[in-house]
Amino acid sequence: MTRRDIYCPGVSDRLVEGCHLRIRSALGEAVEERLIPRNHAEECKLPQSARREKQVLTREELQRFLTQAQEEGYYELVLLELATGLRRGEILALKWSDLNPKTGELRVERQVYRTGGKLTVAPPKTKTSKRSLLIPKTLLDLLNETRSRAASEWMFPSPVKPDSPLYPASVRKRIQTILDHAGCRKLRFHDLRHTFATLSLEAGMDVKTLSAIIGHNSVSTTLNVYTHVTDTMRTQAAAAIDRAITGSTAPTPIPEPEKPSEPFRPYKGLRRRAGTGCITRVSENCYEGKYTPRLPNGTRYIKTVYAASREECEAKLAEMIEKAKPEVERMKREMREGMETSKTVTL
Repeated sequence: MTRRDIYCPGVSDRLVEGCHLRIRSALGEAVEERLIPRNHAEECKLPQSARREKQVLTREELQRFLTQAQEEGYYELVLLELATGLRRGEILALKWSDLNPKTGELRVERQVYRTGGKLTVAPPKTKTSKRSLLIPKTLLDLLNETRSRAASEWMFPSPVKPDSPLYPASVRKRIQTILDHAGCRKLRFHDLRHTFATLSLEAGMDVKTLSAIIGHNSVSTTLNVYTHVTDTMRTQAAAAIDRAITGSTAPTPIPEPEKPSEPFRPYKGLRRRAGTGCITRVSENCYEGKYTPRLPNGTRYIKTVYAASREECEAKLAEMIEKAKPEVERMKREMREGMETSKTVTL
């Protein structure tokens, strides 16, 4: 019997646990103030929580997912998540100052979450969640290149408010869209963390190291969460010991490789990537390309180009955007400095 079976289908295990915790805490305070003789909630044991099956991307799904993420402008975020296994709130709270551009050391010092309709930045979930990681050189080079073009202190800023990180809900929705376009199963963002942990264990990473990387309180937590993976590892270890002791020639059981499929072509869709402008057909032989980034004061910087065909307009628009970006970044910096100065004078 699980908590869901005992209470009602519409009540989650987490809600039941939260209610029990609050009632026990309230009754505990009542006991301390001698309002009641004892805390009966301490005698109430919760039923076993129903384990949710961990969803993990297969290697083939992983390639399609990364390809589609690159098409939709989320490649850096997704790749960093799959290389570190950070929680959603942790990865969105990263600042460029948290990354050492030479060594690849990445410090996790905060998390973001939405409460009361506002975005809140707070310390990590637990003491062990505050940690340092080392990211691969290929990913470090990619992030350093992105950093050279960045105009915000946040690693993944909001496209509407550059001085604020991305909203967790918007990231969740975009990940679902990318998964759908890539033909992958419907997963949670947290399942990308499970994918990282599973691939790490399968690659031979020891559980203690993994536990430190993903910020678990103890190794037992990691073992409990990834039992399905460690079972496979134990089977392979047993086979290796058998060969060493008995001289058995039986091969170590390994998963069968996935059958190769046709090359994946990313879904283009009608939505253009952020920062690439838009193209409108004005007449039969006239196309207008427009680049309109929003500035910190709420106004828009507007530049337009015209061409006789869509292909020509795309080329002109891309060239114009590359030339306009330095000026836009300069204007943004000057506006932010002016806004900060005015706040200081007001205070």
